[in-house]
Amino acid sequence: MNQLRTLLFVWTILISSLVMETLQAQVVVSGRVTAAEDGIPLVGASATLKNTFTGDQAKQDGYFAMPNVPKGSYTLVVSYLGYETIEKNIEVGETDVFFKIKLTRKPIVSDELVVYGTRANENTPTTYTNLAKKEIEKLNFGQDMPYLLEFTPSAVVNSDAGNGIGYTGIRIRGTDVTRINVTINGVPLNDAESQGVFWVNLPDLASSTENIQVQRGVGTSTNGAGAFGASINVLTNQLNPDFYAELNNTVGSFGTVKNTLRIGSGLVNDRFTFDGRVSRLVSDGYVDRASSDLFSFYLSGGFYTQNQSLRLNVFHGQEETYQAWYGVTRTLMDSLGRTYNPAGTERPNAPYDNQVDDYQQTHYQLVYNHQLQTNLNFSATAHYTRGFGYYEEYEAQEPTSFYNILPNINTDLVRQRWLDNHFYGLVYAVNYFTPDGLMEATLGGGWNNYDGLHFGDVIWTDSAITNSLPHRYYESEANKRDFNIYGKANYQFTSRLNGFLDLQYRRLDYSFEGIDEDGSPLSQDVNFNFFNPKAGLTFEFDPTSKAYAYFGVANKEPNRNDFVDNPPTQQPQHETLYDWELGYRKTLNNAVVNLNAFYMLYDNQLVLTGELNDVGAYIRTNVDRSYRMGIEADVRWNIANAWDWNVNLAVSRHRIAAHTEYLDDYGADFNYLGQRTLEHENTPLPLSPDVLIGSELTHQLFAKYPQFNKNNQLNASWLARWVGKQYVDNAQARSIQPYMTNDFRLTYARKFSGRGGQRKGIFKQADVNILVRNIFNVLYEPNAWSYRYYYDGSLSQDVGLYPQAGTNFLVSVNLSF
Repeated sequence: MNQLRTLLFVWTILISSLVMETLQAQVVVSGRVTAAEDGIPLVGASATLKNTFTGDQAKQDGYFAMPNVPKGSYTLVVSYLGYETIEKNIEVGETDVFFKIKLTRKPIVSDELVVYGTRANENTPTTYTNLAKKEIEKLNFGQDMPYLLEFTPSAVVNSDAGNGIGYTGIRIRGTDVTRINVTINGVPLNDAESQGVFWVNLPDLASSTENIQVQRGVGTSTNGAGAFGASINVLTNQLNPDFYAELNNTVGSFGTVKNTLRIGSGLVNDRFTFDGRVSRLVSDGYVDRASSDLFSFYLSGGFYTQNQSLRLNVFHGQEETYQAWYGVTRTLMDSLGRTYNPAGTERPNAPYDNQVDDYQQTHYQLVYNHQLQTNLNFSATAHYTRGFGYYEEYEAQEPTSFYNILPNINTDLVRQRWLDNHFYGLVYAVNYFTPDGLMEATLGGGWNNYDGLHFGDVIWTDSAITNSLPHRYYESEANKRDFNIYGKANYQFTSRLNGFLDLQYRRLDYSFEGIDEDGSPLSQDVNFNFFNPKAGLTFEFDPTSKAYAYFGVANKEPNRNDFVDNPPTQQPQHETLYDWELGYRKTLNNAVVNLNAFYMLYDNQLVLTGELNDVGAYIRTNVDRSYRMGIEADVRWNIANAWDWNVNLAVSRHRIAAHTEYLDDYGADFNYLGQRTLEHENTPLPLSPDVLIGSELTHQLFAKYPQFNKNNQLNASWLARWVGKQYVDNAQARSIQPYMTNDFRLTYARKFSGRGGQRKGIFKQADVNILVRNIFNVLYEPNAWSYRYYYDGSLSQDVGLYPQAGTNFLVSVNLSF
């Protein structure tokens, strides 16, 4: 708690200094942006002062203005989708300055058209965070994507293996990834049935990522399942006009090694480009036997003309991880240690050495962009994803009747549970801008189809009861069709007031049939029709400050287990989220401040209450009302030439209005007696901390020595994260204690250039990055599960925890040719 108070005190002092600085009288930098070919104003063009936080978007007739700019020398950067970016050195003195900017059409169409329709911008009244390529590179040590997003507002990450490699998870505003919409180049990544995202299936995706946008709340319409807490939009497509080659090697604690090779042809004959990456990543993990053996590649080839582009992306991931998803109970942790892993321990004498998850996934994307006119463009992506794999388990003294094997005896056996699936479809968007700049509109949508086969095989037994191994003991087929269409528009009512409207229709058809894992028959055929409206207003006080108000609705279907586990007479209902957002953005010469408040009201949210279905499986049931509400603050501040500070705070409340808890009741000999019920009101939603603070303070070492900084840059960063108390059940009975972690990162970049900026030697640049995580060796657990029950008349509870590593390090060396 003392650490939290210290961090809050330092934050208060620095924010106060920031507010005082805004009171200084400074001049206005303004201008007008037009197309060089015909003089048409380029409404929406971005104008920024390089290496500051000052910027504006061109309004009606192409005018932009940036007030409060202090005297000095700057580089004015002006960009617009489909046009060449220009940089202009300017001097700011005592009086206001005005510039006429003419942009030339790019010889090729932009790759970013593919995600333009689904992303938020400065005029969109939603809450979002952007991560650019440079930010991603300094964070990328080979850990899964959630760890790159750890310091975005309201995010909490966890790792089964304890060190961020292998199976990892992220929660945003308390919601897990099954309720977070994730896309890559606009294509849905969430599994169609479980609705989860398994980042381990695409190891080292960050090395092929150009930028990421995280929208919190319902956000804007996108493809795939509804965003019930956030959406994560990843872009890999980006034309690099110059040849490049990079070799990255990372080593670190727990036997971690990553090797990555990237190469790109640049633009050949002003038409063709090729990009490739291959990665290998291994780690023993912090938890016992929580090893990972990961491989991936990314290939992309593009053809470009002035108005069109066609790009084929093929990316593949293959993973084999030893299972560590069970966690460890507090009792076992106290007696056997924090790293104890119960997986595979049913085998006598020694843990089973092949208790692994083995899965591979290949994605194909054919992306077409067409700039039809200056103010009209179109993009479409045809996609196909092929995935298959299994997880293997050693089971001791299992009854063979469960596996449809006769005679019925108890025997040790090994089983594999398989997934074999195909996901394919088409997503598209048409974007239109009125010539007067008053409106920008998008018509988009997609059609996606999923075909999945679930089956299980017994591959070994220690009794000679069958000669037909592997023995198939269950199999079912599933099909899910997902269609959506949306239209959205921003309209400039006045010079200060912008309105936003986004209307989406989504239809789902989901069916499955076969035999379940327990041998029971499966048969289901359901469909849903969802209408998801969003609307909002953005008011501009001046070019540096805006306020917005937003309301959005999202509907979400139950997942596969909700249908399978609930009896036919008690099928789950779909969930609905009503999201209100109120925010304020302030841009200064040396800082950006984002403040927002949210209220997310859930109708029929599906939660675990402990209730059993007719065959004894735990089910999720709908609760009438639940909510999440809070405030978030995000500040990025260039304190001085050599100091940068990024800090965010989230204070929130997460509650279920009322629900019934079902608890198993056991006698003194653990004989099952049935279930008891307890009524609860105003209880917390699990794993949803009320306080989150993230801080990244960076200092550029030797900043006062220009001769050193000409070709060198050395930065040191202190990263702190406070996560408040999290309850692990809906009854407020057990909790995870608050924790604060501190990391240290050192980054060194060396450019090899001589006079005139010419390359000197075979290397273009060398980067050495060092990350020391949890430098104070804090023992903490960000994730847990809970099981409450009655034993011999007394209420008992088991809690499983996921311990994270103490002090550990990663070192990466990147060579650019």
